[in-house]
Amino acid sequence: MSQSSSPPPHVPVPTSGAAPELPASGGSSAEGGASRGAASGAPTAADLLDFVRRTAADRALVASLPLDPEGRTWVRLDGPGGSEAWLIGWPPGTGTGWHDHAESVGAFATAAGSLTEHALAVRLPARGWRTLELAEGVDRSRRLPAGEGRAFGRHHVHEVLNESPDTHAVSVHAYYPPLPLIRRFSRTGAVLRLEQVERPEDWQ
Repeated sequence: MSQSSSPPPHVPVPTSGAAPELPASGGSSAEGGASRGAASGAPTAADLLDFVRRTAADRALVASLPLDPEGRTWVRLDGPGGSEAWLIGWPPGTGTGWHDHAESVGAFATAAGSLTEHALAVRLPARGWRTLELAEGVDRSRRLPAGEGRAFGRHHVHEVLNESPDTHAVSVHAYYPPLPLIRRFSRTGAVLRLEQVERPEDWQ
């Protein structure tokens, strides 16, 4: 475990300049990401899910995370196979906003408290748009109490929230490859708008 001054990608950081476009690529399912990882020897989405679940069950590690009532806290972890991993504390009422993970597969698990994930069951266009109207029926929601986790494939679009009015949540996240960029979105009803694209240098 290593303390890092760099915020994890779930913490919004303003960027300047024009937003670059996300490169086009194929595949968006966790299974597709897992099979490609297995072929190359890289950790799969299933490997990452196993890691985050085991790490979330480490009570001493979870208890070591400093918690702040005003904002999220985080510690960088050593993920499997060169993956990017984080232990994150969520004060009541905090969340990520809508975002995706580019080419990375990932997983997260709740270690304490409860988190809610809202996700889109749709592959967004890689380029050439700023505003999209989402079709009906693409929204998915799930609640992840302590001990629960989930894996996801490339280009997964979601937001994660601690909806509790009074209880901190703690979670473990892992991504492979380490996130090359993420896109951040705003949403009004069925309308999704691309707001900015962040790269690792923006998180330093």
